[in-house]
Amino acid sequence: MDIIIRNSSNQPIYEQIYIQIKELIINGALAEGEMLPSIRGLAKDLRISVITTKRAYDELEREGYVNTVTGKGCFVAGTNRELIQEEYLKKIEGHMQEIQKLAKSCGITKEELLKMFSILEVEE
Repeated sequence: MDIIIRNSSNQPIYEQIYIQIKELIINGALAEGEMLPSIRGLAKDLRISVITTKRAYDELEREGYVNTVTGKGCFVAGTNRELIQEEYLKKIEGHMQEIQKLAKSCGITKEELLKMFSILEVEE
C-alpha cells in the first residue's frame, strides 16, 4: 500500500492518510477483509507519529471503512454500497459544478450540455 505524504500540503497528515486509504477501499484496491498495515508499522514507514496514524485509522473506522479487531489489527470492512454510492455522488456533483462554471464562462447553455452528454452516452 503506497501512501504519499505531502508536507507542503495544507491538509493535515492524518487526513492525507485517511483520504488515500479510503480511495483505495472505494476503488477496490483494498478488498473486504484485507488487513491494513499496523498503526506502528505504517507510522514507521511514513516516518510520522503513531498518534497521527491512529487518528487516520480512527476516522476510517468511524466512517465504516475499516473494523478494528483488538490484538489482530485493522481490516477493510464489508462493502457498504450506500456509503460508496454517496462518495461517488459527491465526486460527480463536484465535477458537474466545474462543468457548469466552464460552460457559463464559455456561454454554453444547459441544452447544449445535455446534448453533449447524450452524444457521449451514445458513443459508449
